[in-house]
Parts: sequence; structure tokens; C-alpha cells
Amino acid sequence: MCALTAAQRGRRVLVLEKANKVGKKILMSGGGRCNFTNHFVGAENFISNNSHFCKAALNRYTQWDFIGMVERYQIPYEERRHSQLFCLNSAKDILNMLLDECANAGAEIRSHAELVSVSTAEPNDASSSRYQLVVNQQNTAHEFTCESLVVATGALSIPTLGGSGIGYDIAQQFGLKLTKRHAGLVPFMFSDSMKQLCEKLAGLALEVELSANKISFTENILFTHRGISGPAALQVSNYWNPGDTITLDLLPGVNAAEWLLNAKQNQTKNLLRTVLSHKLSKGLVAELQWLWWHEHAEKPMAEFSDKQLISIGERLNSWQLKPSGTEGYRTAEVTRGGVDTAGISSKTMEAKDQAGLYFIGEVLDVTGWLGGFNFQWAWSSEYSAGLAV
Repeated sequence: MCALTAAQRGRRVLVLEKANKVGKKILMSGGGRCNFTNHFVGAENFISNNSHFCKAALNRYTQWDFIGMVERYQIPYEERRHSQLFCLNSAKDILNMLLDECANAGAEIRSHAELVSVSTAEPNDASSSRYQLVVNQQNTAHEFTCESLVVATGALSIPTLGGSGIGYDIAQQFGLKLTKRHAGLVPFMFSDSMKQLCEKLAGLALEVELSANKISFTENILFTHRGISGPAALQVSNYWNPGDTITLDLLPGVNAAEWLLNAKQNQTKNLLRTVLSHKLSKGLVAELQWLWWHEHAEKPMAEFSDKQLISIGERLNSWQLKPSGTEGYRTAEVTRGGVDTAGISSKTMEAKDQAGLYFIGEVLDVTGWLGGFNFQWAWSSEYSAGLAV
């Protein structure tokens, strides 16, 4: 995106891609359908030490701008829940669109190109070059010089697709600071009795309200053999820190205590598990019964005290869980944290104290929610840099 924007301005552009082909994260995203943006994008959908940093780029290149390019290429897409936009056919459509734009603008792309070193170029009256790069391309060293160097390396998430910390190394080499980094948009794991419960329920999905540190999302969770995944878990992982508890509301929008007290009056002979099975899966209810009322499993509703039902209802609405950790960068969709935006221009993405050095996308300390926001940050920050390089 940065390359095509700069090339369209007449700049001579070379993209150096370490992998054997470009766009691997685009191709795997959204189950191969690429959740390329969202109909509603705002600064509130992003996490950063500076919550205002993303605004300039998001305003300069909006979701409507990218949607316009998609429609110009007649790529069929659909809107899913929470205004998320996906390709109808394949993520290849988005990648091919970007590659075509680069080719039409004259931007050159080289794959199998691994950066060995970067340094400031020696001053030369005949050249405006600021940086010198040594690149290993299929066991042959190549040297390049450039006026503007754009670091678009992604971050630590999903190393099998090329994720690495090289962008952070370059930032530190030139005196930029980093914020603390964590795996983001990542499943939770458990090591206590909750792990056994998750193993038994593996494959079960249900809509819940999940929260951590006063931030809540109402979405599906998915029980796995390691813990819990699914959209709600991934979203909340961006706000969770090791040692924190998470709160699970199994009946969002329902006052479970009131509902159970009402059921006691109207379904006197029914068992509690029978009542709960109207709203939750029988497998989950069986596990909750073992956890919370196994001594009263065969007792009809009428014989439960109000206090007992209120206690169970409160747990249904506010089940406190303590993850042992997350699955880490191996499965994380993003890296939370990164190059400190205090040292970066929000308008151009250029390092404030290092002329000609730019940082764009995930390498920066800007992390989006699940739902197309990280791609939109990529398009917006890359466009901003492409106008400036």
C-alpha cells in the first residue's frame, strides 16, 4: 500500500520481502476471505499509549477510500456481524488488487530478500541517499541505498508467516523507544480445574459477555482443549495482563438470579439443570452443576432456597476465571505495543529525530480490535507514509 502510493507520486520504489511470496497474512486472514476493513472505524477501536496518534492517518485514508478501491476492482464482498467486511470469494482478490496497483505504478517487489544490515549512508554530493542496506537474496549479498527507508515488518505474531522483531531492532538502532509488547487477539489458556472443564467442552461455542479490566465484549467464545478462544476471548485478550481475572457472563442481558427465582415459582417440580438447559447447552449445564450444586442435583426447583438460587444466578452472570496465560505469539493475530509513537510523526509516520526513516502498520504501538481494524490501520498508516517518502 505504501509502495503503490509512493510510486503513483513518481517515486522510485523497491519492496524487499523476506518470504518467498508477499501478502501471506492477507491470504490467511478471515479464514481465507480477508476481513479487509470495517464500516465503522474510529480511534476508540485501537489501543495505544497515545490514543490520539492514529486519528490523523485514519482521517487521511478512511475505510471508504479502501472500499472504493475494492469496488473499482469489482471485488465482491459482504458485510458480516459488527459491520465487518469480507471478500466473498478469496483473500487473493485483495492481494492481487494491491499487486496490480504496484505494477501499474512501477513499484518493484523482490521476494526471498532478507535484510542483513542497515546503516546511514556516507554523505555524497551526487546522491540524496540517507540509508545503505545489505540484503541477502538467495545466498547472494546485494547493496542498496535509498533516500527514504520504510519499516513495514509487522511484529512478533505468527512467526510461521514471517513475524519477527526485526522492526524493533531497526527502531532501537536509530534511537527510537519501544513500548512493552504482548501477544494480542489471542486465546486464553488455563492450568487449573478449568482446563479439564474446557477439555470436556472443546468445540462448544456460545455467546457471552466477557470482560477484563472493565472492558467488555458480547460475542461468541469457543471452548478448546487448552482454554477458551473465539471472538470475545480474542478481543478481551487485548486488555488482559498476566495475573488478571476475566469475568464471564453466560446469560448476557438476563438477570439470572431473578430468572431463577421466577422459575422456582413457575417450574416448581423441574430440576435446576432442566431449567438452565432452556438457555445453555446440556453439556455446559452438566459441568456447571458439578461445580456449583452437585449436592443438590436431584432437588426440584421448589426446594432450593432463594439464597441458593441468587448465588447461582450471580455466578452465571459473573463467573470469575483466572487464565494461566495466553497461547502467545504462535497464534496471536497481532502484537500489542511496539515502536513508541512519541517518536513518530502522526501525519507522515516519519521518525521525528531520524530523517527519512518511517514506521508503518503493526510494528508501531497501535493495536486494533478484531474486525478489520488492524488492516485499516495498515492501509491508513501506509498511505500516509506513501505520501511523504
